[in-house]
Order: sequence, then C-alpha cells, then structure tokens
Amino acid sequence: MSGAAIRPGLASDAARICAIYNHYVRETVVTFEEEPVPEREMAERIGDVSATWPWLVAEDAGHVLGYAYAAPWKTRSAYRFAVESTVYLAPEFTGRRIGTQLYQELLAALRERGAHCVIGGVALPNAASVALHERLGFRKIAHFGEVGWKLGRWVDVAYWELIL
Repeated sequence: MSGAAIRPGLASDAARICAIYNHYVRETVVTFEEEPVPEREMAERIGDVSATWPWLVAEDAGHVLGYAYAAPWKTRSAYRFAVESTVYLAPEFTGRRIGTQLYQELLAALRERGAHCVIGGVALPNAASVALHERLGFRKIAHFGEVGWKLGRWVDVAYWELIL
C-alpha cells in the first residue's frame, strides 16, 4: 500500500497516535520512553509541536496508519533552524512505503517553514530506519554506544542529518 492521505495531525488523533506509539514504548527499544503516554499528554504534544513545526498523519479511510513530526533539535536560539524528525507507523503498516511518503511530506513542509537541518535519531540495530533515512538523502553523522538502557539491554543510538 502507498498513497495514504497525508494531513496535519490534530489533538483528536491522540488516541490512535497513542495506540501506535505506545506499542513501541512497551515492546521495543526504538524509543527510550519507558512508560506509555496518556492520550491527554499526546494531545498536548501534538498542539505544542504543531504550533511551530509540522505534525502529520497518514490515514486511509479515516484510520490513522502512522505519523511524523519535527521538533526543535535544541532550545538555544542559534539552533532555531535545526529540527529532529520522528516517524512511527502502526506495526501492521510497515514495509508499505507509507513511512517514506510521510517523511517526504514532512521534509517538504519543513522546507516551507524555513528549517535548514533535519536530524533523525535511530536506536540500533534498526535496518529499516537506517535504510529510510539514507534513501531520503540523510548521511550518518554520529554513533553513540550504549547510551540507553531499555528492556534489559544497552542500546546504541546513531544520528543521520539532512541539510535542506
């Protein structure tokens, strides 16, 4: 499947976004968050991010399949044109190029909003995420060994960068 409709994320999408994200929180090391995020908090996150940067969802027949957003890389003012990107898909919709479609739309929206640098962090190993970033033109810029502890093991994190 490709060709999902991409639209801005809304606070009303928070329940479905929580269902997607909290799977990764509970079952994987791809996020270092360890407690499921409540719907109210997710709605606040969507509102906070989308006040400045894009938060997008992919949907089919009104059903949210995944989402992508960008948030400030750091809070100091000199970093104001650098963002960190995030993409999550419901597990049953991975491998269908929806993540690529979401990320392409996110990058276009970031260009329109004046972002200059996009940074994608990847908990390793994660071949699919590495391939996605590199397919979109990101280049690996850093690798930190054993910086996170989750699900009983140490996890490396690497970063990919795209200059828009």
